[in-house]
Amino acid sequence: MSRGVLVTGAASGLGRAVALAFAGRGDRVAVHYNSNRTDAEATLKSLPGNGHSILQGDITTSAQQIADAAEEALGGVDVLVNNAAVVTTTATAHPLAETSFEHWQRMWRESVDVNLLGAADMTYCVARHMIGRGVQGHVVNVGSRGAFRGEPDHPAYGATKAALHSMGQSLAVSLAPHGISVASVAPGFIATERVADWLTGERGDALRAQSPFGRVAEPPEIADAIVYLASSQWASGAVLDLNGASYLRT
Repeated sequence: MSRGVLVTGAASGLGRAVALAFAGRGDRVAVHYNSNRTDAEATLKSLPGNGHSILQGDITTSAQQIADAAEEALGGVDVLVNNAAVVTTTATAHPLAETSFEHWQRMWRESVDVNLLGAADMTYCVARHMIGRGVQGHVVNVGSRGAFRGEPDHPAYGATKAALHSMGQSLAVSLAPHGISVASVAPGFIATERVADWLTGERGDALRAQSPFGRVAEPPEIADAIVYLASSQWASGAVLDLNGASYLRT
């Protein structure tokens, strides 16, 4: 049975792969983007099936409007994937010993606003619609291996992803009586367009060497796991490691 799926930050990269994975199983997908409409439209055009839509908005200021628009466009949101994030790029790096206080503050505040508070607001607004409709919905948060391993060059990223995992587990308990599951994935490095330059030269060799498989993840591998978590109520509360054995936690 076709479901309505809202994927935040779906213009490219992992978000696009997630949208494709859900559409491929017959779901209706709302492709959310903040600023890159060209890529978001390309994602929308690539989706198989019918009933898809495109939504623009800043999750830090417009979560309610985005949730309401998705609810209307899809005829109800059954799955929310919190994928939008301030990610680890050269531009967002902020190692303490080498970073100005101004950049340090900016990256912490942007990371908290998007990675944590934006996801929290989106979850609240979408889950309230699910509760109102009485559906057994699913929320999947895109966290990170960095929440456990640490991110020395991107400490705000690691901290906010750890908080996102924790939020997901708290909400898994509180939303279960309403039939809503909440789970998270914790990927390692993913080969997306935004970080393609990281996979060249010695840096790329070092990243691939982190996994005993000698490579990094491809977006569809993570997307397939997200589809699974959004299809299993009994996976609620899980934080699923997807890092090719590059970091093992106990």
